Amino acid sequence: MENRNNVTEFILLGLSKSKRVQILCFLFFLLCYLAIWLGNLIIMASITYSPLINQPMYFFLNYLALSDLLYTSTVTPKLMTDLLTGKKVISYHNCMTQLFTTHFFGGIEVCIITGMAYDRYVAICKPLHYAILMSRQRCNSILGASCAGGFLHSIGLFLLAIFLPFCGPNEIDHYFCDVYPLLKLACTDTHKIGFLVIANSGLMGLGIFVVLMASYFMILCNVRAYSAENRHKALSTCSSHITVVILFFAPVIFVYIRPATTLPEDKVFTLFYTIIVPMLNPLIYTLRNTEMKNAIRKVWYPIYNGEKINKSTLKC
Repeated sequence: MENRNNVTEFILLGLSKSKRVQILCFLFFLLCYLAIWLGNLIIMASITYSPLINQPMYFFLNYLALSDLLYTSTVTPKLMTDLLTGKKVISYHNCMTQLFTTHFFGGIEVCIITGMAYDRYVAICKPLHYAILMSRQRCNSILGASCAGGFLHSIGLFLLAIFLPFCGPNEIDHYFCDVYPLLKLACTDTHKIGFLVIANSGLMGLGIFVVLMASYFMILCNVRAYSAENRHKALSTCSSHITVVILFFAPVIFVYIRPATTLPEDKVFTLFYTIIVPMLNPLIYTLRNTEMKNAIRKVWYPIYNGEKINKSTLKC
């Protein structure tokens, strides 16, 4: 593999050449990254240390928050570092590692979102069989299948990229190592490989998106027979999930469904599913979810309130 390559490192062109824009981007992404960690850690702690962990939906949400942290951490720290340095360099091996890990954790996230949609479908459309169909064993199986699906997705793209010959130039017109920018640099015909990437990422993303939207359409049809209170609760939960699905999958489909080519807009769309969505997920799943807000209050506020009560008792 290395004998076919004259390239030992790549130069990432990043988002902009303007130093002022880079500083502003650094500050923005720093705030986003801190929000991602804070929001997702609060979700994970609130679910883990509350009875919600026993509910399948929150079991999946807990691991979605973890996958968000791991997924965005494959891209964001390197992006912020490059915004402060003059030459944005990444070694060949680190580039391939980043390609694999980004798609691995991204694939896991897609599969977990699919598992959450299945959970809502069973809960609303087959409520009498919910306890059996969504047992803890079934949830663990779905989580294991999500990891396996993420691995198969990422190893496919990794194998396509690892055998590409690179003879120069070595400038990647992106802020991280992704498959399409690498295909653009390969000194071989990548036409057929481009179609494999479409099948692996584009068509897979489109297929999952259609399945998810079809499941939510069926859910919306079923909730019409519910009482007003239960209908409002179901619609509130599903609207949060639909928002995440659209924000995540629309940019993915735009980037990967077309033949192997890169557009200037790709960087902006990629920011949505690598940074923006992981930052918005905690807000989307908590602001419109009464159970999550109650769990956060019970896990985080009682400690402070207890200390306050004890102090006032001592004064009396």
